[in-house]
This record gives sequence, structure tokens and C-alpha cells, in this order.
Amino acid sequence: MGNHRADRRGSRRARSETPDSGGSYAGGARASRSATGPSDAGKRRASKHSASRGPLFRGLPSPPILLGVAALAVSVGGAVTVGDPTLLTGDNDDRLAPASALSGASDVANTNLLDARTQAVSRDSRRDALADAADEELVEQAEDEARERNAALAKFTKLAEAQAAKIALNQWVLPLDGYDLSAEFGDWGLWASYHTGLDFAAPYGTSIKSMANGVVTEVGYDGSYGNKTVVTLEDGTELWYCHQSTYDVAEGDEVRAGEVIGYVGTTGNTTGPHLHLEVRPGAGDPVDPYAAMVVHGLQP
Repeated sequence: MGNHRADRRGSRRARSETPDSGGSYAGGARASRSATGPSDAGKRRASKHSASRGPLFRGLPSPPILLGVAALAVSVGGAVTVGDPTLLTGDNDDRLAPASALSGASDVANTNLLDARTQAVSRDSRRDALADAADEELVEQAEDEARERNAALAKFTKLAEAQAAKIALNQWVLPLDGYDLSAEFGDWGLWASYHTGLDFAAPYGTSIKSMANGVVTEVGYDGSYGNKTVVTLEDGTELWYCHQSTYDVAEGDEVRAGEVIGYVGTTGNTTGPHLHLEVRPGAGDPVDPYAAMVVHGLQP
């Protein structure tokens, strides 16, 4: 029985060392299956090559997962760019360099988004600075114009005040306090020609006042005018006060508007006590006293 087991082991060893039809040693169950015949062996080889071999690299994920990871890497870390033309030849180890998502810097191009933003902010700052400077210049210009306008207004105000004071100083006044107009300029009657003045009928001895500021240039008797006083104004206009009973001024006296210069009388060519008033601009021909008085704010 021992010999029989030894023979069986030797027979088994011999079968396992027998080469198969492909030139390799088959062991165990492979050798017993190939012993069925050449046709069974051929089927074995066809069945072996038609079976699924699985992934080529068992350590790597499937292609869809790789594509998803790559898309995520591009979106987070920036675009993958070629760092060197020798990438395709394999001469350079630094083949791929990701562009920074924040700065945009890479081996191919160095575009720093932060620098661009800084430049944009700088441009905006310069624009704002220029706008502020322009606004300040406009404000200063407006203030200068306002100061000039205020100065001009102040000057005009002073001139107006001075003119008003002058007007007030030279304001005409009525020559009598109580009177009746008995004859007007241009009337015809007792005179050899038309009436050359304005007659103010008033009681004998009524005070006669100078109508404006001036200098007494004549005092005396003058024919049909009787006792006459002439006051010459600053502009050369002469005011004649005629038919006075007496005088109260002398030649060369300076008189103010409202100052008494004489009294109502009947001297000269007259039918009753009254003041005959004439207005002669530039010491020339007489004009209507009524109109002259209205121009100077009086209503006879």
C-alpha cells in the first residue's frame, strides 16, 4: 500500500510538470481540465481572453470621477496652464502650473488681478481727486464772484446813499406856507407879453423861503419886478423872488432850502400882495416853475 501511494504521488507530480499547449506549466485543476483533450483546452483559452479584465490601473478612480475632480480643481485653484514648451517632450519636470484664482499669476502670464484692482482704485481715486479739486475751484470761484458782487453792491449802496443825501440836502421846498395860485406861466393879461412866472397870492408880510440851496447873487429893486432876490443854485439855475416888501438876505449869502429870504409885498407891477416866482435854468430864459417844482418832488 505504501508503494501504491508513492506511485500515485509520482504520477501526480509528473502530470503537473507536463507543459500545456501554450508552452507553460499548468498546475492543479488547470492540468486536470487540459487532460480532457485539445478541444477543451481551446475552449479554455477563448473563455479566458473573453472575460472582463477590470480597470487597467486598479489604484486610479474611474474616468468620470477624474473629470469631475479636474473640473473642481480648475474652478478652485485656477486654470491649468502649460509652464514650458518642453512639456510635450518631457525635458522639463515643471510641466503644469496652476494660475492663481486670486492674482491670475502663472508661468505663462503674470496678470495680477489684485494689481489691476489697485490700478482701478487708483484711477477712481485720481478721478475723485480731480473732481474734488474741480469742485473746490468752482466753490472758490463762486466765493470770489460773491465777494466782488458784494463789494460792488456795497459801493453802489454808498453811492446811492450819498446821492440820496445829496437829494435830501438839495430837496426843494415850497416858498410859502399858505397861498393861492393867482397866475400861471404863459398866461396873458396885464403883462406886455405872456406871464413868465408863477404867482403865489398870500397876505402881506408872509415869509418867503428859499426853495433850494444856493447863493444869493442879486438883491435889489428891478422895475416891474419890484424888490427882487435872486438865488443861484449849484447847477447854475436861477430862482427869482419878486414883489417883496423887504429883504432878509444880502448878496453873497449862502442859503439853505427853507431859509427865509424876504417877505410878500406889492412892489413893482402888481395888483395885490403876492410872490412872483421865476425859474431860469443856466441863468437863461424862464421855464414853467410849476413843472420844475413837480420834477423836484413838489406839488404847488
